[in-house]
Amino acid sequence: MPSQELYESSRVSGLIAHLYDAAIDDALWSGTATRIAETLGSTSTVLKLHGDNARVNLLECTDNLMVSEREQAWAHDWHRKDLWVDRSVAYGMSRIITDEDLVTREEQARSGFYQEWLRHLDIHHMIGAVFPAADGAIGVLGIHRPQGAGAYRATERRQAALVLPHLQRALRLGQRFAAVSHAHAATLQALDKMDTGVLMVDGTGRVIQASSIAERLLRDNAELAFICGRLALRSPALHDKLTELVRGAMATARGQIAKSGAALAIPRPDRMPLALEVAPLRPAVSAFGEQRPCVLVFIRDPEAPIAVARLRELFGFTRTEGVVAAALGRGASLEDIAAGMGIGLATVRTHLKRILAKTGTHRQAEAAALLARSVPTVSNH
Repeated sequence: MPSQELYESSRVSGLIAHLYDAAIDDALWSGTATRIAETLGSTSTVLKLHGDNARVNLLECTDNLMVSEREQAWAHDWHRKDLWVDRSVAYGMSRIITDEDLVTREEQARSGFYQEWLRHLDIHHMIGAVFPAADGAIGVLGIHRPQGAGAYRATERRQAALVLPHLQRALRLGQRFAAVSHAHAATLQALDKMDTGVLMVDGTGRVIQASSIAERLLRDNAELAFICGRLALRSPALHDKLTELVRGAMATARGQIAKSGAALAIPRPDRMPLALEVAPLRPAVSAFGEQRPCVLVFIRDPEAPIAVARLRELFGFTRTEGVVAAALGRGASLEDIAAGMGIGLATVRTHLKRILAKTGTHRQAEAAALLARSVPTVSNH
């Protein structure tokens, strides 16, 4: 192979490898358009999606295709009326085309697309393709250079034809990874909304991931410890029990038969005990191998403050009723509520009657159970 062809082949191979790297790490997409342009001896590149209702989503473009803020509407209008896209769809999806395949010299001379939009961007020659994208959208790859650079040749057609299927696959992979990332972020946000701390640990108790509530509980309770990256309990006897529970849950996660029992009360001086529970997390199996089995550890503080504002929104409590309701949800007695708020017991009983009416409950214990489960506890974050 001649040295020039070898050099061009290595550049195309490098570009293809970059596309897959960018699919895995979307931070690498920035600059991809420039790399495509340079590989095909061009000055600009655009990657975009044309969706329903004339929606255009610019995925990536070279800096010289960016317009000022005041020109955004004008530019978006020309993107929607892109002559090359309309003609390319009629020419055939996933086929490499050039401007010479789509328009005549006479059309170029009288077309506003050429004379207004492309002249502004110093674009005349184009090579690219349109292709099917997710949700019925049309993907667009446009690579350009000015008139003086000359029309695209057969060599560049071959290069573009090599790149196009990999670009399509990389975009599909990127969209799938983005969906997984979104689901992961939603899961973490949901965990942080719970009133229970959640930790993922391995069989030795090493913490793999922890929710913000779990981190707060570890920080605020001396009975819990985080030692050398592992969850621990200060009491040796309780720590041994925790170790036994984690090992049993890990055995279950691996498909083995383990002893039942997965809960543990952690006493605290002058306070209600923390409730700890473990559960196996069975590994998912994919073509790329089985994930590691893990254990989920749930920790709940029965004395954690209940979100008064949420109770008021939910049941229409007054400010004072909300404070009383939150205390009831934490299990406080009427006498303790009166002493803590500095009001009379009779006043607390009056608030209790109103709380029962607004919650549709009939007994104090019934109302307390409802209030404790209706809203999350307050996080320090």
